[in-house]
Amino acid sequence: MSSPRFPFSRRRFLTVSATMLGALSVRGLPIHAAAAAHFTHGVASGDPLQDRVILWTRVLPGSGRAETVNVQWQVASDQGFDTLIATGGTQTGPDRDFTVKIDAAGLEAGHSYFYRFIVDGVTSPVGRTRTLPAAGVAQARLAVVSCSNYPQGYFNVYREIAGRDCDAVLHLGDYIYEYAEGGYADAEMLDKGRNVQPEHEIVSLEDYRMRYGLYRSDADLQAVHQAHPFVCVWDDHEITNNTFKTGAQNHNPDRGEGDFDVRRHAAIQAFYEWLPIREQSSIEDGIIYRSFDFGDLATLIMLDTRLVARDEQLTHDMNIDTLRRGLADPARTVMGASQHAFLETELRRSSAAGIPWQVIGQQVIMGRKEIPQVADEAFAGDVPDRYRMLRERGQMGLPLNLDAWDGYPADRERVLELFRQHANNAVVLAGDTHSSWAFDLHNDSGEAVAVEFGTPSVSSPGFENFMPLPEPELVAAFMHSSPEMRYMRGLGRGWMELDITSERVSTQFLYVSTVKEQDYQLETTEPLIALAGDHTIRQ
Repeated sequence: MSSPRFPFSRRRFLTVSATMLGALSVRGLPIHAAAAAHFTHGVASGDPLQDRVILWTRVLPGSGRAETVNVQWQVASDQGFDTLIATGGTQTGPDRDFTVKIDAAGLEAGHSYFYRFIVDGVTSPVGRTRTLPAAGVAQARLAVVSCSNYPQGYFNVYREIAGRDCDAVLHLGDYIYEYAEGGYADAEMLDKGRNVQPEHEIVSLEDYRMRYGLYRSDADLQAVHQAHPFVCVWDDHEITNNTFKTGAQNHNPDRGEGDFDVRRHAAIQAFYEWLPIREQSSIEDGIIYRSFDFGDLATLIMLDTRLVARDEQLTHDMNIDTLRRGLADPARTVMGASQHAFLETELRRSSAAGIPWQVIGQQVIMGRKEIPQVADEAFAGDVPDRYRMLRERGQMGLPLNLDAWDGYPADRERVLELFRQHANNAVVLAGDTHSSWAFDLHNDSGEAVAVEFGTPSVSSPGFENFMPLPEPELVAAFMHSSPEMRYMRGLGRGWMELDITSERVSTQFLYVSTVKEQDYQLETTEPLIALAGDHTIRQ
């Protein structure tokens, strides 16, 4: 499973949207119009199956005109492309922002391959990908990431994963952020040139395309895509903050942001164009829940807890009685009936096949996290306004994050019952919070039915603003208030790695020492172990 490093220039690659083609706008790289084509954003692969994988690139015509481009693609067993395994041709153009996606079939299970694209003699960078294994595989390794915010820091996490061994990278959402220049950004990083394009909050299709183009111009993000296949789901910031099925906290029609359905359509179209995902449905339906079998070892079930069916979130600003009634409402859902049925079907299928592990990739934390009690003197300065408000409203002991499964407890209990009835061993993965977590998941009867691991962020900040406490005091407060919690780290940018065998899942958290500089140190933790048949975490 070794993953060779591919040579990359540290310079920023150009970002060009379809509407810019007339002028061939440049970001730090001269464009020579005499070239036949320009591969502007590297290559990527994703959604591997046992016999196929999605291949991705973006290519602009050298003419500078918005015209169709004929693209050849090749898959080989060797980096020199002496032994071609699959080849073909396709076209791209302005209707899909000059992105290319191929479902390359006819491959063998559990094999590594090299791939590239060619246009009129111009060749793309060479990528490396891997198909899923067949029965008999003894081990699988997954890297899990989320929350990569360009103006909050460098993508050192991506750079590190690019050079490590894994079968796939799971991205659990917030691949991009939608905010305007200076919104949810680090001033130091803006001074270092980590500015966003477009400068306004993204709303239209061209806005989303340009923002993806900016992120994909990052050399570290290109490197990790070039080295490993990705399996992706969106969270909220691929659309806008705290999205639900019919709207979002950060969507404001009265401020000129238009109809939410139009914005949702634009966001999904750009996501489909720019990420190596196998599209399951129309843009209107927006279905991205799907599953992958790692031989007879583990089934990875990817869910959408954000967009397809989520009811509007409750908020701590509500009257406390209204909030309590909302939390007690059995009809509120984060996942919806159709996706619930899909999850049940996949759990039944996997467990009936004797597959020991059912790994659930989704966006938000399922474990219970109460608002912790913290004394005033524990804070370094004044008590943060938000925390003071929660305390004054009498909300201590209520869920901290109403955007997570804590805000939908009846729906969570229904899912936990699915795990109890139909999973051999359920392992839930989550992103979203920018912090690190591990939980034993119990149903309302107190029975342990699954475990959960929550990955830290690639670059977005954690508890620095909401609860500015030293790490030991922060961890102690949460561990005391949340009995299911087995591990927590509120600060630190990084990722998780899962090592899966038939007997256990071993999860390790890894952290980079900084995202404010491109020189960093890597810190690793002792793994947390979940043994088959136990449904609890051992340290």
